[in-house]
Amino acid sequence: MRRRKLVSQINVVPFIDVMLVLLIVFMIATPALRTGEIELPSVGQSLTPTRADPIEITVRADGTISVGASVVTKLNRSAAVSQVVELQRQRERAVVIAADRAVRYEEVVGLLSALHGAGVKRVGLAAREGN
Repeated sequence: MRRRKLVSQINVVPFIDVMLVLLIVFMIATPALRTGEIELPSVGQSLTPTRADPIEITVRADGTISVGASVVTKLNRSAAVSQVVELQRQRERAVVIAADRAVRYEEVVGLLSALHGAGVKRVGLAAREGN
């Protein structure tokens, strides 16, 4: 009778099966985990800073600029910039420029440059979702 030789190898198939099952379990369980919000303690100040409404500058296609409720005609940038500077002196407010689609790009950039030159901080451009 012939004797069989002993094979000294490790069978890794059960190990791979266990690892694949664990991988599937973790893939399913991970999205279900929710990260909680942590409320940090405060030292004499409120958690949410109070922010004023932004100052909106509207540039229309016919050449009018409106700062808030007042209207300055024919792209008089200096008057609009002086109004924004005066409104920002009271408290730090953001400035948003909303230009009509037909307004030339140079006019919007010129207004933006004039605002930065006057020391106005936090200036942004408004964009609307559309076609």
